Amino acid sequence: MRYSYPILIIFYCLITKKINAQINAQNYRLQIKKTSENIIIDGVLNEIIWKNVNVARDFFMITPVDIGKSTQFSEARMTFDKEFIYIAIIFYNNSVKGKYIVESLKRDFSFGKNDNFIVAIDPFNNQSTGFAFGLNAYGAQWDGTMYNGRNVDLNWDTKWYSEVKFDEEKWICEIAIPFKSIRYNENINEWGINFSRLDLKASEKSSWAPVPRQFPSVSLAYAGRLIWNDPLPKQGSNISIIPYTSNVVNQQNSGNPKNSFKIGGDLKYNLTSALNLDVTVNPDFSQAEIDQQVTNLDRFELFYPEKRQFFLENADLFSNFGYEKVRPFFSRRIGLEAPIVGGIRLSGNIDEKWRLGLMDIQTQSDEKQGIDANNFGVLTLQRKVLDRSNVSAIFVNKQSLKSSENNTTIFNRNVGIEYNYFSADNIWNGKILYLQSFRQKKENQGGVFASHIGYQSTRWNWRIQQEYISKDYSADVGFIQRNNYFKIETTGGHLVYTKKDIPLLSHGLNIGRIYYFDTKFDKKDQVDKFTYIFNFKNRSKLSIGIIKQYIELLSDFDPLRTNIAKIKKGTQHQWASWNISYNAKPQNRFTYSIEALTGGFYNNGKRSAFLGKFGYRFQPILELSSVINFNDIELPDPWGSNSFWLLGLKANLTLTNKIFFSNLFQYNEQLGIWNFNSKFQWRYKPASDIFLVFNSNEVKIPNLSSGWNITFKINYWLNL
Repeated sequence: MRYSYPILIIFYCLITKKINAQINAQNYRLQIKKTSENIIIDGVLNEIIWKNVNVARDFFMITPVDIGKSTQFSEARMTFDKEFIYIAIIFYNNSVKGKYIVESLKRDFSFGKNDNFIVAIDPFNNQSTGFAFGLNAYGAQWDGTMYNGRNVDLNWDTKWYSEVKFDEEKWICEIAIPFKSIRYNENINEWGINFSRLDLKASEKSSWAPVPRQFPSVSLAYAGRLIWNDPLPKQGSNISIIPYTSNVVNQQNSGNPKNSFKIGGDLKYNLTSALNLDVTVNPDFSQAEIDQQVTNLDRFELFYPEKRQFFLENADLFSNFGYEKVRPFFSRRIGLEAPIVGGIRLSGNIDEKWRLGLMDIQTQSDEKQGIDANNFGVLTLQRKVLDRSNVSAIFVNKQSLKSSENNTTIFNRNVGIEYNYFSADNIWNGKILYLQSFRQKKENQGGVFASHIGYQSTRWNWRIQQEYISKDYSADVGFIQRNNYFKIETTGGHLVYTKKDIPLLSHGLNIGRIYYFDTKFDKKDQVDKFTYIFNFKNRSKLSIGIIKQYIELLSDFDPLRTNIAKIKKGTQHQWASWNISYNAKPQNRFTYSIEALTGGFYNNGKRSAFLGKFGYRFQPILELSSVINFNDIELPDPWGSNSFWLLGLKANLTLTNKIFFSNLFQYNEQLGIWNFNSKFQWRYKPASDIFLVFNSNEVKIPNLSSGWNITFKINYWLNL
């Protein structure tokens, strides 16, 4: 590299000095005893074992303030046998009584809109990866895999059992998690663990082991310790087969309906108690939730998250390499152009320090559309260093099974290495990343170099990040918005916490600046942001801000994306806009968040917009939500005056915590798109479902196209 970056000096100084964290979370230790008693998961703690186990009590308050004990008392108990880990929780309503607040009975509910319980489990005691399980006060389940010591991927789904009982004085949840549903090292006798509670009627979040209020309650850096005095059970042979069958009726552009029948399935096999092999044959993702429509006024491709089950377990090993807009691997590139024939994935922990990910997927060819069959391979290896940091390497390969005209194999490959730094107290974090791409021709090869350093305390937060992507870098299986640039981004903020007994909890200023240069250091973009934030004790939030932008177009650009005309490459544009937003408190049945903005736009234009999300719950059966966005844009000829709506209406009917019926209608006036998705799901056994899915859509730009399909699908999770 011919550039040197000041951030590297800061980063080097930081990582070469081990920060002594002032953490007392490890003083919170819970002994877990083995039981021979038959425990019935019914939410009634009448088994003898629950009277004889140790109790985790005296939870600490996290929000609104993290000083002192919670005013709403809580107790957690645990035991196990050869098949299950059992958890029993009692949440008392001793200081604030009232009706429990939940959205609905849907799985993987929104954390901040429900009275809920979450347990974070760190089976490898590495303060980085783990599992999270939760329930809301009406018994809806919530589960996900953990990565980076604080993030939860809710797309992961596994088999476990639970029941909730409640009255005015307390609510009780009882949980059984099969050992076969999680990965763990059976030779480790201490796990990280923490229990957290969100009580909206008291506007209070608490946890057993104390967590600073600027971090999520599941932050593994602050987890307590679960002590296994008895040996953990050996998993032995753990094989799960998940076959499915589906039938799809599809019609496009008023043609005759076509019927297709599919059979396929997945196999899960644990090579060790922590390393899992997944195989999929002829996978079907018809039940995956559809993407939410957005008004796109950006020059670059938008990012949509992965929602397909096969790609989700240990997804952080593959998909979190890099940054949000600099990813060498993005699984949504696979299987969207042509169906997946099959795939195999090996992922998990080799031991306490090493993690491995290996994936190979084959897609079909489509001669009518000129799409070749492709093979996608990914290999990633991660090594834990220091307290909570890691070094990762990745290799990504996309290779066509058809040679080019000169008999050269068509491929795109990426090799990368990154160092992720997390301080023991979670306050400091940083990264250094290098990627190199390869194609058939050496002149079409390029590199990426990026890094950041960040700090987050109770009152202060700041971050410095730089990115360099060469002109010839390519990632066909990744997510890269633009090439040939050098970027510097800085953000900083400070919160002032009130001491008086007033509704306002804290307030403070956030500022940020982003520079984009080309690789000759000619400025292309600049964004300045100033935002003042007011946080209230009832969990509502108000922010007021201004954004100033400077853009030099890198290519011809249609500012409305409506095919009226394009602004020429190389033209320069500068404007400012004001915005104000408010998020209402989640305790009300009617919830909303609104934002209004006004200011300039490309080509000396003007833009005003209203962005709103609204919801109402008929607790706990029906949840209604909507997205209402409106943009009004004034531009010189030939565009003139333009306005367009984005509407989304969703209804979630949850008859029980096993029967779900969701309906989503979306209309995007900008692109002339409307679609309707209706999905019925019956979870007749844990992780086994019956789906009935209906989709209908119409697109006007660039050409009128319409169609519908209906899918009936059954899968069954069988443990051998």
